Amino acid sequence: MLTIKRLSLADARELIAGARSRAEEIGVPMCIAVTDESGQLIAFERMDGGKLTSTIIAQDKAYTAAGAKRTTESYGVVSQPGQPAFGINSAIGGRLMVVAGGIPVVVDDEVVGAIGISSGTPAQDHECAQAGVDRYLASR
Repeated sequence: MLTIKRLSLADARELIAGARSRAEEIGVPMCIAVTDESGQLIAFERMDGGKLTSTIIAQDKAYTAAGAKRTTESYGVVSQPGQPAFGINSAIGGRLMVVAGGIPVVVDDEVVGAIGISSGTPAQDHECAQAGVDRYLASR
């Protein structure tokens, strides 16, 4: 039998609050998705002004970060021509994201979920996702 650690809805709300706070500070309305450890959506927020197309992108970033147990940014590096994961972005029906903004949430060395952000530049998305993770970990 397995015992699985995963984020709760309250945890997801804390992650979203941290990401939203940073997005407000930098003036970029974001789409924010939080998944459990298997990449299934727990909570989602589209801030007023968040890009419509970013709703799916944010969810796919969180899905990728949770399932792959790594940042989406790290896939961006290794998925370039000549690199070991070239073409991986076409995997899983195109859901695997290789653009910054997806970060796994790690507690006690286990991935318990992930956050995905979209609507800004890749650097802004990553910054807001990290702010969400930082706030959540500080609240534990």
